[in-house]
Amino acid sequence: MFWRDALALLFAVGDRRTPARARWLALLALAYALSPVDLLPDAVPVLGLGDDLLIVPTVLALAARGLPAPVLADARARSAGLQRRLPWVLPLLGGVLLVGVGLLTWGVLRALAG
Repeated sequence: MFWRDALALLFAVGDRRTPARARWLALLALAYALSPVDLLPDAVPVLGLGDDLLIVPTVLALAARGLPAPVLADARARSAGLQRRLPWVLPLLGGVLLVGVGLLTWGVLRALAG
């Protein structure tokens, strides 16, 4: 549920109907979630992960409250559509990655051999 809402908020950030305040809050929450810098380092037992589990959802919820209802509904629909396709996309991306690594390895070995 958290990832669905985060993805929907990411879609809402790109919508022109999204107010600037909600856009900045969403970008702040997503940046904090992806950033290696935390208020409390993850090495601190329990509290290190607690700030991620508390701060990010709170800021995401504040950003979602500032969205107009039609924007949030459209963003959630796009998020649900992507998640229905995701089980098919991930194996495809994995296969492309494996083929790419195989070709790169083959090229490096061939270059080293002669």
